[in-house]
Amino acid sequence: MKIGRWILLALVLGAAGFALYRYRFAKSSADSISTAEAPEIMVPAGTRIKVEVLNATKVRGLARKATFFLRDRGFDVVSMGTSRLESDSTLVLDRSGHPEWAALVAKALNAKVQTRLDSSRYLDVTVLIGRNWRPPALPFYP
Repeated sequence: MKIGRWILLALVLGAAGFALYRYRFAKSSADSISTAEAPEIMVPAGTRIKVEVLNATKVRGLARKATFFLRDRGFDVVSMGTSRLESDSTLVLDRSGHPEWAALVAKALNAKVQTRLDSSRYLDVTVLIGRNWRPPALPFYP
């Protein structure tokens, strides 16, 4: 009977130790992911930069991935879609005469900037996602 109690006690202590180990490992792992993978806020406080994202490739889903990427950095992506033209490189178009805003978007996407003012659009920036843009790797959460 005493051997059974010792075995039971060893199992309980082992399970408690394993649970504590998992809790500490998960907490330190989550802390490192949240600090290392946290996106930089690139939009200045109090500024709303309205962005349109267009996929200029035949690769499905790039505009959607770029939308999530830009929204994580504080940009207000108001529309996304597919461009009729295809492009090898990503291009950021300044639509509202704010070249510094277009430069912020271009910096986030590692793209070139061109000014093509268009007052008929309710946008500040149009992004044409080209074949050279690669979405960032997402963390793996099992």
